[in-house]
Amino acid sequence: MHNAYRPRRTCLSVPGSSAKMIDKAKGLPADEVFLDLEDAVAADAKADARRQVAAALAEPGWSGQLRGVRVNDWTTPWTHADVIEVVTAVAEAGATLDLIVLPKVIDVSHVHALDLLLTQLETLHGLDIGGIGIEPQIENAQGLTNIDAIAAGPRVQALVLGPADMMASLNMRTLVVGEQPEGYDVGDAYHHVLMRILIAARTHGVAAIDGPFLKVRDVDAFRRVAGRSAALGYDGKWVLHPDQIAAGNEIFSPRQADYDHAELILEAYEWHTSRAGGARGAVMLGEEMLDEASRKMALVVAAKGRAAGMTRTGARFEPPAQAGSATAPTAGS
Repeated sequence: MHNAYRPRRTCLSVPGSSAKMIDKAKGLPADEVFLDLEDAVAADAKADARRQVAAALAEPGWSGQLRGVRVNDWTTPWTHADVIEVVTAVAEAGATLDLIVLPKVIDVSHVHALDLLLTQLETLHGLDIGGIGIEPQIENAQGLTNIDAIAAGPRVQALVLGPADMMASLNMRTLVVGEQPEGYDVGDAYHHVLMRILIAARTHGVAAIDGPFLKVRDVDAFRRVAGRSAALGYDGKWVLHPDQIAAGNEIFSPRQADYDHAELILEAYEWHTSRAGGARGAVMLGEEMLDEASRKMALVVAAKGRAAGMTRTGARFEPPAQAGSATAPTAGS
């Protein structure tokens, strides 16, 4: 389950029926790439796309992204064949499949069914049991109602909002995914859905991923919409076009100044709470008071920065000459 802790700032959806797009995706700097067998593939093209996806995921040339596939949901006749063919091809090639995105999850039984099938395949092919993660996609009111049980299901590494289907499920009066419905002018129409998914994710220790923004060439609008879920605490967002990747990686990483300050807080608090620093639980860092809550907040920002590969550029904490005295940050290495 080590993949559960890898960053998912940008999760690139690639149509499984497009060999050209799949080949290009191998070198793109998205944290996660999944090849889509569901909505991006017409019913009559499912079988051909499945073969193409299985072969592509088994090929070399990927550049370190989390690799996965979005299979069809359990109400269709294609789910079991999607899973069996893709996992078998990847295993026989000695390659790695990191995750399966499972759409339209309305009950934890959907997760249990996929877990059982994956366990059989992992056993058959000599793979690590539980090594392939599951990312359930929450796309309707029923799934949102059952989200705590879904988040606690086996292999779950991330919860993903499916915004278009969710909007249809709620009968929202709009055709524009991600933007506010016309007439709703008192807040964010998606706030409850976003927070419900986020709270369940945090309760059960999994990632929270915002869904796609469909106006793929309007990067400014993507930044605006992605910024809202990033501000709430989401770990990342689906992207549909290479132009969205750089923006998403930036938005879901801490600002440099925030990352530097978070690391400084952790250094200062660790020293002040130690015996050498006076073993105090509330201390001053410059004009800022630090306590255990400060440490927890700093841990969140620092962890996201480290996962994103950020390099610290700001001041370092240097203990004062006399233990127990407060200090302001000073530069150092």
